[in-house]
Amino acid sequence: MADQNIKDQQEVYPSPQKYNNGNHDEESATIQSKELHKKKRMKRLAYILAFIVFQTGIILLFSSTIMKIRTPKFRVRSAAFESFEVGTAANPAFNFRMNAELGIKNTNFGNYKFQNAQIVFYYDGIPVGKAIFPGAEAGWRTTKKLKIAVDLSSDSLALANTNSKSQLGNDINSGVLKLNAQSKLSGKVRVTFIFMKKKSANMNCTLAIGLADTTVREINCQ
Repeated sequence: MADQNIKDQQEVYPSPQKYNNGNHDEESATIQSKELHKKKRMKRLAYILAFIVFQTGIILLFSSTIMKIRTPKFRVRSAAFESFEVGTAANPAFNFRMNAELGIKNTNFGNYKFQNAQIVFYYDGIPVGKAIFPGAEAGWRTTKKLKIAVDLSSDSLALANTNSKSQLGNDINSGVLKLNAQSKLSGKVRVTFIFMKKKSANMNCTLAIGLADTTVREINCQ
């Protein structure tokens, strides 16, 4: 009889240890699954943020380099004389036939197309010669070179009613004659097939002419 009671007690009170271990395993698996999903979401978020930062950097780089429109540089590159006549300090005058090479330096990532233009040469602020050259196109990140021929004469100084004649005599006596070349280009820079922007390029160059050796000794451009 005592043995039967012991059996009944054993059947009524099952061991709780096995039941608790099963729940614990399920909870652990659930927690691990949630942590794994969380890590995956964080990793995807990190990839998305990295992609956004990368794209932003590309856009900023594109905007600051390729899409940034710069003004082309317009200069007198060189000059030589085909004919050269100069007076004396007592009777100052000059008549030159000059061949010059102009340069339009385009640093943009797009072509610069400009219209017909005129270049004027001045002595002491008075025009002494001019030339017209046709419109053209400077390729992207290249220098377009143009050749012009211009006749330069001091005849207009007598009509200006200034002291330029006297100044010319002093320059002839010194052996160096300075002329100023000015011009303006009007055109457009085309970066893409649909994006264009108007740009004007100004020239302001001073040429120092050696009268003894009949050469352009120096060219300074602003």
